Amino acid sequence: MTAGAMVGVRGNLAALQLTTMSKNLEGELRRAAENHIGYDEFLLSLTDLELQVRRENGFRRRLREARFPLLKTLDAFDFSATSDLNPRVIQELAEGEYLRQARNIILVGRSGTGKTHLATALGIESCREGIRTRFLTVCGLVNELLEARAEQSLKRALRRYQGYGLLILDELGYVPLSRDGANLLFQVLAERHERRSVIITTNLAFGDWTQVFEDPNLTAALLDRVTHRAHIIECHWDSYRLKESLRRKGEKRKVVA
Repeated sequence: MTAGAMVGVRGNLAALQLTTMSKNLEGELRRAAENHIGYDEFLLSLTDLELQVRRENGFRRRLREARFPLLKTLDAFDFSATSDLNPRVIQELAEGEYLRQARNIILVGRSGTGKTHLATALGIESCREGIRTRFLTVCGLVNELLEARAEQSLKRALRRYQGYGLLILDELGYVPLSRDGANLLFQVLAERHERRSVIITTNLAFGDWTQVFEDPNLTAALLDRVTHRAHIIECHWDSYRLKESLRRKGEKRKVVA
């Protein structure tokens, strides 16, 4: 390729915002010449590079938008400590079919069993698949909605939370909700019902959700929606954090001895 043609092609690629192709153009041309690669394979390689970088950038952007408190992956989850959880079930969920079917996932179990880890790991996989994802605690969501209502921007906030392909609500049951807060949470979940997926982590059995929402009728209506066709994963194994704490305590005793 002549110097003039190189300048022209780079200008066109820049105008089309194909920055990766422009950056790698010279190197790919050199590789094609050295290996006697045809124009078709050269063009395929160059466009593959552009798409790869765009996928990686999109993934990083969605991770930032999701606001995970910690990036915990499935590879880091200790399935050996979960006697009654089949890893294949989680791996199948990670493939994202539940998202395409707008089904929910509910992780039920006491504190420290890895519910948040699993929810986060599934959220990371959804980001990898190009799904806009948002992670926040139930209390955090409710407080944000109450503030939005006070500032007369509730409709905009509700539209925002309806727009995420996956909404992850952590720690349902840790803090009781006011009547207004419970109604706003119900509104978010009702709007997403059979449209977009939700992952909920909770330390309460379904029969105890009235402790959070107080109103039995509202609780029944909410359960009817979030459990409809949902994947319910019961996390009844021992607390990871407790076992880790006991292990560290034992190691300290050995060091002192």
